[in-house]
Amino acid sequence: MNEYFHSVTLDEEKCKGCTNCIKRCPTEAIRVRKGKARIIAERCIDCGECIRVCPYRAKKAITDPLEIIKNYKYKVAIPAPTIYGQFRAARSTNHLLTAFKLLGFDHVYEVAKAAEIVSNATRELMKKNNFRKPLISSACPAVVRLIQVRFPSLIDNILKLESPMELAARIVKDELVKNENMRIEDIGVFFITPCAAKVTSIKAPYESEKSCVDGAISIKDIYLKLLNALGEVKEEAEEQLVKSGFEGIRWASSGGESLALGTDNFLAVDGIHNVISILEELENDKLKDVDFIETLACQGGCLGGALTVENLYVAKTRIKKFIDMAKKNSVEDNSANIYEYDLLWTRNVEHKPIMQLDDDFEVAMQKLETLRTISEDLPGLDCGACGAPNCKALAEDIVRGNANETDCVFKLREKVRALTIQMMEIESMMPPVLDKDDKNSDKTDKKDKY
Repeated sequence: MNEYFHSVTLDEEKCKGCTNCIKRCPTEAIRVRKGKARIIAERCIDCGECIRVCPYRAKKAITDPLEIIKNYKYKVAIPAPTIYGQFRAARSTNHLLTAFKLLGFDHVYEVAKAAEIVSNATRELMKKNNFRKPLISSACPAVVRLIQVRFPSLIDNILKLESPMELAARIVKDELVKNENMRIEDIGVFFITPCAAKVTSIKAPYESEKSCVDGAISIKDIYLKLLNALGEVKEEAEEQLVKSGFEGIRWASSGGESLALGTDNFLAVDGIHNVISILEELENDKLKDVDFIETLACQGGCLGGALTVENLYVAKTRIKKFIDMAKKNSVEDNSANIYEYDLLWTRNVEHKPIMQLDDDFEVAMQKLETLRTISEDLPGLDCGACGAPNCKALAEDIVRGNANETDCVFKLREKVRALTIQMMEIESMMPPVLDKDDKNSDKTDKKDKY
């Protein structure tokens, strides 16, 4: 099984061994062992649910610090559309984008603009009507990973077009090389990310050999610096950096990508557990007359990302202001048309069989039968006290040799009770030389005197 980089990690010092994370993980990738959580690497899809629910902030995402931009001569920020919903102090899109330059960036290119190009490419693809329906959006890397590990039959349904983030990085690098005669190795492009899954897709891309993005800085890490910079940018000093329209900005919220396709035959679902429910419906062939499914792991879409700062519903209200401004001030930008871009993936994602119990089929079937037997014998309460999310997961851990049946508190109680009864029975069957009966011993002593 191929391993890949994970952005989501555990800070053991902060972990208290509670069961919040194991209950919410959509792929059962977390166990609690010896009072600490453990992340099973091959199961993790970096959705960030554990980051969101951990009360002790023991789960965290590995992102790049702002100082990383100093490694390049020319620094470019490519902020996700989510950024527009984070700041009350932002007067306009240009105000917000100009503030990035005060942080040390030489140039800013909106991922929202690249999102519009991807939307256009998706529309053209759907017009050909030669795809496997319904298409499943590939904009959320966590969902793509989820399909890899839990829904392999749906891999062919994935929309295999580059993400707006990757396309934005390609466009800006091509423009700087062609128009400014820069060397590509001198250009550093950094994504301002709302989630951990995007970081993983940069460090270990599944659709290509190497990402065009050179680093990922979380919105949380850059928030205060950007907030201070907004206060320093005077209105007359704002640069004209806007290139995107309202369709690209709308991608930040659930349904934004779908609405740009010009079809009513779509579903937009957000929240990883809701996504799983819809994918199960699709896998069971229960969804009819649907051409496109937009799937986003975070509740509310990228606006609800684990690395954002603002409350989801407040952010939705704020980003509406930017969408309305974009509708009024449409921007004509043909820079992306200078190059002929092939947005198709250069390689396909592969199934990651996390449920495979053994490489040998016969052995795997025997283990599966043992798993079923153990699972049926467990109480089925799914209490999580054993450190596994449910009884079936504990049964799998037992079969894999990673747990014992007595990890279940109910099984342990049964074992202790059985041992107690056994000890009492043994005690009642003491050999004569060790059996101390006071009455009998007194009689014996009197007989021995005569």
